[in-house]
Amino acid sequence: MSARAPAPQRRRPRPAPAAPAVHATVRVASLSGHRYAVELDIAQPAARQRVSLPVWIPGSYLVREFARHLSGLRARQGRRACPVRQLDKCSWEIECEPARPLQLRYEIHAFDHSVRTAWLDTQRGFFNGTSLLLRAEGHTDAPHQLSLPAPRQRPGWRLATALRPVQVDARRFGRYQADDYDELVDHPVEMGDFWSGEFQAGGATHRLVVAGAPPSFDGERLMRDTQRICDTVIRFWHAGKAPPFTHYLFLLNAVDDGYGGLEHRASTALLCARRELPRLGAPAEAARVGEGYLTLLGLISHEYFHAWNVKRLRPAEFARYDYGRENYTQLLWFFEGVTSYCDDLLLLRAGLIDTAAYLKLLTRNVNQVLQAPGRQVQSAAQASFDAWVRYYRPDENTPNSTISYYSKGALIALCLDLSLRQETDRTFDDVLRALWRRCAGGPMDEADFAAVLAEVGGRSYQRELADWVHGTAELPLKALLQGAGVEVLDEPSQWAQRLGLRVQEDAQGVTLKVVLDGGPAAEAGMAAGDEWLGIEPTRRAPSGAPAGWRLTRLDELPLYAGPARRIVALVARDKRLLRLPLRLPAQSTTWRLLPGPERPGWPQR
Repeated sequence: MSARAPAPQRRRPRPAPAAPAVHATVRVASLSGHRYAVELDIAQPAARQRVSLPVWIPGSYLVREFARHLSGLRARQGRRACPVRQLDKCSWEIECEPARPLQLRYEIHAFDHSVRTAWLDTQRGFFNGTSLLLRAEGHTDAPHQLSLPAPRQRPGWRLATALRPVQVDARRFGRYQADDYDELVDHPVEMGDFWSGEFQAGGATHRLVVAGAPPSFDGERLMRDTQRICDTVIRFWHAGKAPPFTHYLFLLNAVDDGYGGLEHRASTALLCARRELPRLGAPAEAARVGEGYLTLLGLISHEYFHAWNVKRLRPAEFARYDYGRENYTQLLWFFEGVTSYCDDLLLLRAGLIDTAAYLKLLTRNVNQVLQAPGRQVQSAAQASFDAWVRYYRPDENTPNSTISYYSKGALIALCLDLSLRQETDRTFDDVLRALWRRCAGGPMDEADFAAVLAEVGGRSYQRELADWVHGTAELPLKALLQGAGVEVLDEPSQWAQRLGLRVQEDAQGVTLKVVLDGGPAAEAGMAAGDEWLGIEPTRRAPSGAPAGWRLTRLDELPLYAGPARRIVALVARDKRLLRLPLRLPAQSTTWRLLPGPERPGWPQR
């Protein structure tokens, strides 16, 4: 029987909205041309008023140059046109009469399906404020308003956003309020003919909006499962108390193929493949959740957890964003990695998956880290700092030179959790809740985390932080997992792992995508981009002639190589045919985690 939801706490009514220093209006300019028209009214501009468009969006650590989609910027005061001078790639200066209302007009091209930017076509509209709304220097901390008029081209469309409404119609088009620019751009906007449902969790109203869903979509099931996730996350952080928001919005866009999520303070933008949505008539048992739907539930859990861990509890370097340049921190391993550890764990605690399914997800993450030579080259802290130039720009050498702060960070959190549980009667849950209290749900640094770890664990964890976070020492995963009652099995690996390769296999054959350092393929001189055409065993055929074989899949190797331990790989590179001597390893293994003898505690609670 589920616990009763706590009664909503009474909150003081908000005062009447303050007069906005900046008022933005976003209209649909052209559905087929994918253009928004934006008006920005600055009530009291400076004589040389500067404006700029962000180059990145918080939560996605890459300079994306949103200004490349802006065109036609012009300015007026009444009937008088004001000169506009571009200062750099994303900033402009307007010469105007000070303290007299200034109006800017421009258009934004919106044709990016991702959760990070903006989209507009005949079926749907979506945008993040960082992609559309200019910052008015000197006014960013003042109240802002946003007007979203209903598009005449689509009279049936509705609107969804977590921004605070001032005056809206039945379809939610109208005027919205924000206390400052940061709040204005931290609430994405969805427009269209979407599915929508509401539920209560922790005394807060949650709304689920789904665009692009097929007729088979089971919205009620997704809403029930999302509610279980939200209840579990709120209990994790607050143990029955209300969450730090009164309402929360999930914006999910279902497309033919896609995946992604981006967190915001009272909402999240999500992207999934339609085949991952729950279907009417599908079994509802936790043990029978399909892999695609499980991926979607994990994404929902991850982004909702971020409403606490990174949107509120956040790096001290992010206390105030600089939208014009990279914002560096060494703590992404914590904010993304810890969230990645907790997202699947909380699916288990919500009863949406069983222990075997959870350990299968954990197995995948463990093997992903153990099969990346970059874990011995780059620390989790350095991977966090380098996110701006590495994580979002992977290439053929990425697994050799870097490690994912998501995956490695999740395993660091696992090791800390299991260490606490085996040494004390405390858990990593206690650490996160104590950290929330210490930092008042606000900015933190690593010293805060280390102090809370020592307080909860009864000893210093500086050595572990030095080795696991700032160093490249191997994590004591096997010993800690076995100590928690998990069976750790070594299983034969696939041929790609044995050879140190990541490949693409299709009807055309085998193409090498990544060659891992230290593996047999690297020793043979193979390179990313090679087409592996075939092999020649060193042992001759019974006829005495050399036996060459066409290779279309790696699992054909034992068929054509036979007992040979050395072969010649026939490779095409830049239209040249190469013969590369290749050593076939006898065996290598990957991990498989299984539930051991029943023990109370992790991972169930």
